[in-house]
Amino acid sequence: MTPIRIIGIVLIVLGIAGLGTGGFSFTKETHQAKIGPLELSVKEQENVLIPQWASIAIIVVGGALLVFGGRKR
Repeated sequence: MTPIRIIGIVLIVLGIAGLGTGGFSFTKETHQAKIGPLELSVKEQENVLIPQWASIAIIVVGGALLVFGGRKR
């Protein structure tokens, strides 16, 4: 199996995961102030939405790599 086909499979899996979940979230910690031994920090939850059209495009590109990636010239 060529590396291009492996990349195609990975893209298809990521596209399906993007369609299934719709996005992901992560926690970002920012340091607001540090005064002597006292340190103030804030934890913020960030949400990243993945558009459906992007997930479908990733699946199509992955499928194209899977089909045409192994062909020799």
